[in-house]
Amino acid sequence: MDTGHPAAQGQGSVQAHANAGLTPYPLGKGPTAPGAAGSDPLLTPGLRDAIEALLHDAGETSDPEALKQRLEALVGRHFSPELATRALAIARRYVDYRVALGQLKPPTNPLDPHAMRLALEQRQKLRMQFFDGDEHEALFGQQQLLDQALLARLEIERNTALSAEEKRKALAETETQLPAPLRAQRSESVVHVGAAQQTAAFNAQGADDATRFAQRSAAYGAEAAERLARLDREERDWNARLDQYQQARSAGQDAARLEQLRQTLFTPEEQLRLEGALAARTTPAAR
Repeated sequence: MDTGHPAAQGQGSVQAHANAGLTPYPLGKGPTAPGAAGSDPLLTPGLRDAIEALLHDAGETSDPEALKQRLEALVGRHFSPELATRALAIARRYVDYRVALGQLKPPTNPLDPHAMRLALEQRQKLRMQFFDGDEHEALFGQQQLLDQALLARLEIERNTALSAEEKRKALAETETQLPAPLRAQRSESVVHVGAAQQTAAFNAQGADDATRFAQRSAAYGAEAAERLARLDREERDWNARLDQYQQARSAGQDAARLEQLRQTLFTPEEQLRLEGALAARTTPAAR
C-alpha cells in the first residue's frame, strides 16, 4: 500500500520515502528492463519503485511544485533517455496523488474489515483520478492484489458465523488466489497486522518496553522487536508533540504564536498530515 497499512493512509506526504528494495538501475536498463509486464518498457512492476527512488533523490520539501521542478533535473538518473519524458509526466502526477492521499481521513479502526474496505475504495477512486488503466496496473496492480487478500483475511477472521475449521479452509482458499510471487509479500502483510493487533493490546494494557520486547522477540524475532520498539518511541514522540500543539490551540494562543509552534514542533512533511491527525483524535479509537 502507499503508506503501509490503511491506518497510515492519512499520513501521506509530498515526499515519498525510499523502499528497502529499490533498484539502483534506471528503469529500462538492468533488472527492470522490458518483459515483466507487457511490451511497454515503462509500464512495468518496477515503475512505482523507480518513481519512489526519484522522489527520495529529490529530497524533502513541503512545496509540491518545487518538488516537481527537482524531478525534471533528476529523472535521467532513474529512467533511461527514451522513457524519461513519459516518466516525468507520471511522476509529476504521482506527486499530486500523494498530496491528495494525505487529505483522506484514515479509518477509525484499521483492523475493522468494514473500515478497511472503505479506506481501500476511497484510495482506489483517488488513484483512478490521476492514472489511466495501464499506468494504474503498473503502479498499483500488485499492491491491489495484496490489499484485497489482506482484507479477505480480516473478514474471515472476524466472521463469528464460521467455525475454526471453516476459517482455516477459507484462509487457504484466499492464499491460492494470489500469484505465487506475491504470496511471500502477503505473508509479510499478515505479520504486520498481527504486530499491529499486539501493539494495540500492549497500549490498552499499559505494557512497559521490556514486556513488549520480550513478547515481540518470541513472536517475530529480536530484529523485528527492535524495529517495533523504535516505532513505539516514534509514536510516543509524535503524540507528545501533538499534545503540546493541541493544548496551545485549546488555550487560545494567537495565530502567530501557533504558527511559530507549528514550525518548531513539526517538519514540513508532518505539517501536511497535522490537521488530519488532530481530527482523528476526536474519535475514541484514534489513539
